[in-house]
Amino acid sequence: MRENRSVPPKTRLAQAVALHQQGQLAQAKAMYTSLLGDDSAHADAWHLLGMVAYQEENYLLASDLIQKAIAINPDMAGYYSNLGLVLRELGQFEMALASYEKSLSIRPGVAETYNNQGILYAGAQRYKEAIDCYDRAIAAKPDYAAAHYNRGNALFQIRQLPAAIASYDKAIRLKPDHHQAFDNRGIAFKETAQYAKALADHDQAIRLKANYVEAHYNRALVLCDLKDLESAEVSFRQAISLNAGYPFLLGAHLHNAMQICSWEGLSASLQSLRDQVRGTLPAASPFVVTGVLDEPALHREVAQIYIQKRFPQNDALGTIKPRTAGQKMRIGYFSADFRNHAIAYLVAEMLEKHDKNTFEIYAFKLNPEPPDETSVRIFAAVTQVIDVSDKSDRNAAQLSRALNIDIAIDLGGHTVDSRTGIFAHRCAPVQVNFLGFPGTLGASYYDYVIADATVIPEDQRQHYVEKVAYLPHCYQPNDAQRKISERIFSRSDLGLPASGFVFCCFNNAYKILPSTFDGWMRILQAVEGSVLWLLDHNPVATRNLQREAQSRGVDANRLIFAPRMPLAEHLARHRLADLFIDTLPYNAHTTASDALWAGLPVVTCMGISFAARVAGSLLRTIGLPELITDTQAEFEARAIELAKDPSSLKAIRSKLLSQRETSPLFDAPLFTRHIEAAYQTMQTRHQSGLPPDHFSVAG
Repeated sequence: MRENRSVPPKTRLAQAVALHQQGQLAQAKAMYTSLLGDDSAHADAWHLLGMVAYQEENYLLASDLIQKAIAINPDMAGYYSNLGLVLRELGQFEMALASYEKSLSIRPGVAETYNNQGILYAGAQRYKEAIDCYDRAIAAKPDYAAAHYNRGNALFQIRQLPAAIASYDKAIRLKPDHHQAFDNRGIAFKETAQYAKALADHDQAIRLKANYVEAHYNRALVLCDLKDLESAEVSFRQAISLNAGYPFLLGAHLHNAMQICSWEGLSASLQSLRDQVRGTLPAASPFVVTGVLDEPALHREVAQIYIQKRFPQNDALGTIKPRTAGQKMRIGYFSADFRNHAIAYLVAEMLEKHDKNTFEIYAFKLNPEPPDETSVRIFAAVTQVIDVSDKSDRNAAQLSRALNIDIAIDLGGHTVDSRTGIFAHRCAPVQVNFLGFPGTLGASYYDYVIADATVIPEDQRQHYVEKVAYLPHCYQPNDAQRKISERIFSRSDLGLPASGFVFCCFNNAYKILPSTFDGWMRILQAVEGSVLWLLDHNPVATRNLQREAQSRGVDANRLIFAPRMPLAEHLARHRLADLFIDTLPYNAHTTASDALWAGLPVVTCMGISFAARVAGSLLRTIGLPELITDTQAEFEARAIELAKDPSSLKAIRSKLLSQRETSPLFDAPLFTRHIEAAYQTMQTRHQSGLPPDHFSVAG
């Protein structure tokens, strides 16, 4: 469109603004520039040219242009408000805040400016101040849907979920086509276990915007929680078709596929994952990658990308004041799993055996679940239970600081319901990665990882951001008080054949890679009449594994699936298995301890990464190194050899039962003394002004 210079400047400006509002930025820019050619003091043209640069994400230029407008006309509130938007994008928090304040001083009560100020505070994770700004915006303009929506987002971040839902409700009533409000309300419903409402909201978001990748992704996550993994697969695939590079989508889809043992396209997915990680893209959570690739260098990259995207270090609370030496050391264990859960089963006796004359033990509870027999036992063993399930990460960190916690232990790491954000705020002078996640957490604000010489050999330490605190035996605690039911099962009770060798693996389905399954099938083919006893994870996984067996020439009936049952009975049924055969690269961890405690030998193949070496650590500690192999061929040969040599297997079982009573593996008092020595070394180094460093606890 050729510009008519005979048109009055005011009309030309209106025409330019119309083009701008229609998204025709190049034409609008040309007209603003032409106006400035005629009048270099045209403040509105400088301002609007700056807004074009803002929309083109040229923020430095936008800042310069808007400031030229302000220099010409310093009394325009809108200029300062929009400059605040630009400065926010440039990460200049204080200058942006000052710009908003200046705008409000010129023109008080502007709802949009309050809203933008709230967005600025929310970006700095100052959510209470953000909510105050949104409240002011709503007071000035009660029907301001965007402010209600943003208020909901801020309330969600500080774990005020019912209030967040109420704010989303208001935004939706005011703007019924607000697809983002529906989607985010769905996330809040998921967090409060209102799954039907969550699904309905994600579905409505998709109806409003069919190509809304976030809603398809979030819908899939709700279906995962509902264990409807087949339907989740459909939603994941739909999301991938819209945007395969959406953050963490590839990994979430991969994990869902592994949970149902759907291996079609697995090699391509793994290559896509590697490619995205090499491009520093957030492809997957570290937990997912740990289960499918035995590549410690990649694990570190994935963890660091994840931390930078989700939980970057936040120094808003400042440094922690040193505490007077000589007082009891205060240890804070943070976990969402103080309940009937594998982590709780491992740590229960350790928590009971802590020296309460030297240590005060605090259990920071990260979920609101009601008590069960395991949580009752654990909470009776500690000095104090702190429920932070309804607190923001920042507030939980502040509470930990107020309690003078000396060493904070993250028992979850990158697992479900963990709260890495609390540690990002530095909740204690020393912060430790322990037990829940087998690998580096990728964050410099974790000072140490608890390990042993098997799971992290010295030549692998470069793959860990944390310094390694080596325990003398196995890094994994165990509970020698765990009861094994006295119930005597028969083979028929459990669906096992009357005769034949019983291999078993009670690991989670997502740990079963095609290469592992290939090996298992070769073992079954080599041992006539043998069966493989697996956990019945979900009907889809069962069907897929049966089909995979059939395709490898093994009768599907040779796979026996065990339903879930209470722990004591689950341990008791191990007696009917002959040999536990492991997975790679994610070994049996608690499941290996279960088997050994129940007297069932475990054959493992050790890999390179932490997760791939845990069963080896357990076996070395209990004195059965002969059950550790280093290659797939050796693993299969060892399993077949033991199945065909009953006397050798009987000798190993007898050795296991004998050494179970005397080895360090199930000696919780000994383990506790060693981990306490590690804590004391960490504390001494910190109080001496020394940085974290690798060290070993003497045996």
